[in-house]
Amino acid sequence: MIETHATSAYSYPLLIKHLLHTPLACHPQQEIVSGKNRFSYRDLRQRIGQLASGLATLGVSKRSTVAVMDWDNHRYLECFFAVPMMGAVLHTINVRLSPEQILYTINHAEDDVILVHSDFIPIIEQIEDRFERPIKLVFLREGSQQNLPGLCEVEYEAMLAATSEDFDFIDFDENTPATTFYTTGTTGDPKGVFYSHRQLVLHTMALLAGLGSGDGSSRFHRGDVYMPITPMFHVHGWGMPYAATLMGVKQVYPGRYEPAALLGLIEREGVTFSHCVPTILHMLLSAPEAAQVDLSNWKVIIGGSAMSQGLAKTAVERGINVFAAYGLSESCPFLTTAELSGVDKVTIDDQSVARRCRTGQPTVLVELRVVDSEMNDLPRDGASTGEVVVRSPWLTQGYCGNQEGSEALWQGGYMHTGDVGYIDESGSLQITDRMKDIIKSGGEWISSLELEDIVSRCAGVSEVAAIGIEDERWGERPMLLVTRSPEVADMISEEDILKVIRQRVDIGELSKWATPERIEFVSELPRTSVGKLDKKAMRANYANIAG
Repeated sequence: MIETHATSAYSYPLLIKHLLHTPLACHPQQEIVSGKNRFSYRDLRQRIGQLASGLATLGVSKRSTVAVMDWDNHRYLECFFAVPMMGAVLHTINVRLSPEQILYTINHAEDDVILVHSDFIPIIEQIEDRFERPIKLVFLREGSQQNLPGLCEVEYEAMLAATSEDFDFIDFDENTPATTFYTTGTTGDPKGVFYSHRQLVLHTMALLAGLGSGDGSSRFHRGDVYMPITPMFHVHGWGMPYAATLMGVKQVYPGRYEPAALLGLIEREGVTFSHCVPTILHMLLSAPEAAQVDLSNWKVIIGGSAMSQGLAKTAVERGINVFAAYGLSESCPFLTTAELSGVDKVTIDDQSVARRCRTGQPTVLVELRVVDSEMNDLPRDGASTGEVVVRSPWLTQGYCGNQEGSEALWQGGYMHTGDVGYIDESGSLQITDRMKDIIKSGGEWISSLELEDIVSRCAGVSEVAAIGIEDERWGERPMLLVTRSPEVADMISEEDILKVIRQRVDIGELSKWATPERIEFVSELPRTSVGKLDKKAMRANYANIAG
């Protein structure tokens, strides 16, 4: 075959700037709501240009790193586009880390500029004398009363007002790094992951394919009103702000996560699509204001950690169309979503609730395997359990400046998730535990998630976490930490929980080794910086208590 290419043909690199074409052409007047501000998509594009021009006056250019310390709002969305569209790298700082960890990520990412909200100025004042390079600070004002702090170069809105929207966003290699952020592990310093323009554009398309091709009642479409309840610093808000912008839907940014405010926005703005970790949904459903808000038009993706059937049932009883998805920081994050064909959004039987909690089928371009320790595939029989490994075009290629960790992540040419699970005949994945959270008792592996799921359905249980505690004879034994539901007059007892577990043991659904050694009722469960249950902290708190 003789290939002929026009000399003027446009190769169309996969760049973040191209995500703006469709909404600006088809939905330029659609709303973006943020606090008291209401912008159109046309306004968004204008402000993106002004932000890029303003950053350029501060010396930002291709390969510079611009960091953000802010709540979820329109400014963050503007940074999602303007910074990478300049060819610079957007560093989304996890503001819930300790000051020392934040300092580590700033120095490790080699930030050149930090956009910092007034709430986080005290953190910067605490650590700025240990910055390892000159960093310019842009002040993000809350309200209209604060003066410009002395350590800041300029205030954000003043910078935009003084610059032109006509910034020239030129083409460049689609493999140029676009974003970076840091994920915390069980040991050591936070690890930096990074994504290119190509990866983020492909991830955006896969999100829309996966969420738009499912069951009609749960799909994401142009009539939806989108509000994130996952911090935008965490894996780009799971990538959904990019997808929502490409779709041209109405977007609502909530600022701080306060239950009454979130529920008020759902009601006033007609929010129909959100995503969050299980603890955030639990927080909202437990808020007094929830009883007064109609949630029957709300679709919610649950990710970050496993959704229990107890929480799913409570949500469906309120009319929420809730379902699980799966991914991790290293996967950008979207990999799978629960398959709900034939499940009515108001059905609350055990089978339909269980399907909502399933890890689900892989989205387009995702190759999932469950393997043994030698990387051999295990049967897709819905029972054979091993480590989940994955390939897709948008997975991070390694950890920033960490060759050893990168090689371990990609051992054998597949990315190792650190999760344990099985795949059934339909190709649907079920995560049964994190490798680090499996309870190893004698020769048995006990799934902490399975125990939690069973106990979560007990009347009177609000939340539950299962951990392994050291045992001289068996290595580890399971322990349960339980919070009680405040509205239940007759509080559930340890014997009530053990009775339910023993019933599962008696019918062969649960190993006898899974019967917990100890059950502790607590007022609250420890959380990580992104709202997940912090089992590392729990294991540390209850270490060496056996006997």
